[in-house]
Amino acid sequence: MSYQFPPGSPGYPGSSGAPGGFPPPPPGPPPGRTPSAPGARGYGGTRRIDAGGFYPCLYRYTYVWLRNGRSFWFYPVYVSRNSVAGYRWRRNRWEYYGTDLNRISYFTC
Repeated sequence: MSYQFPPGSPGYPGSSGAPGGFPPPPPGPPPGRTPSAPGARGYGGTRRIDAGGFYPCLYRYTYVWLRNGRSFWFYPVYVSRNSVAGYRWRRNRWEYYGTDLNRISYFTC
């Protein structure tokens, strides 16, 4: 099962956008404040790592922690059963990015 863009949304086939017909990245940078690391005192915003957990974060600034220890701001625009795609904040700009869900440790949006 993969996420289907509703007619008229930026990702709907035939609309202009980025790679694969996806919508363009957000117009500005992500929030200036990085969320607390998972497990930090008072932290409770992480979500389960599956496609259903990512749906509420579509088109929202999301912070992701990968299993390899890296973390970054992400703007998801597409979710499938095993992967997520969107834009990753890197070198002060948004870059198209996709990864398997099993590479993600935690995320919050």
